[in-house]
Amino acid sequence: MLNGPLLVTERLILRPPATEDFDGFAEMSAEADTMQFLGGTCPRSQAWRLWCTLAGAWHIRGFSMFSVIERETGEWVGRLGPWEPDGWPAPEIGYGVRAKFAGKGYAFEGVIAACDFAVDFLKWPELMHCIDPANTRSQALAARLGATNSGPTRLPAPLEDISVDAWKQSADQWRVKRKELRP
Repeated sequence: MLNGPLLVTERLILRPPATEDFDGFAEMSAEADTMQFLGGTCPRSQAWRLWCTLAGAWHIRGFSMFSVIERETGEWVGRLGPWEPDGWPAPEIGYGVRAKFAGKGYAFEGVIAACDFAVDFLKWPELMHCIDPANTRSQALAARLGATNSGPTRLPAPLEDISVDAWKQSADQWRVKRKELRP
């Protein structure tokens, strides 16, 4: 059962989280390098609660991060998309992919679709990415998407001690940048 939109890109399918995606999410949640800037690793039982939070946000907020599925194989790649937990500094487009899919451009491809969804469907006036100052790969992706570092911002408890910068761009800036990103 699909409880939200289905976005299709050249190589990916983005859809709300489903039961069959959880094993991939649990594997990603245990990857130290992947999770370094995504709240740290966690055991499968804690990953389940996080997974249910992502899925439940679709019902509570009407949006949340998408499961990213590789079209060719049907394999779960990662999770990305619009996200706004209570107390968050602003609505965010977050992203994270499993280690085996890193460096293939999947985050870039998926985040473009997620930004389009946020601006065109959710009518967000601004896009933001919360990025740890040491996370140079995420900074490079945000910059490639046209966002600029607006400086430090604060996350709510229990994440208040994590340093993050707000990388932002207006919806109008995204529309201009998006034209450059078209193949």
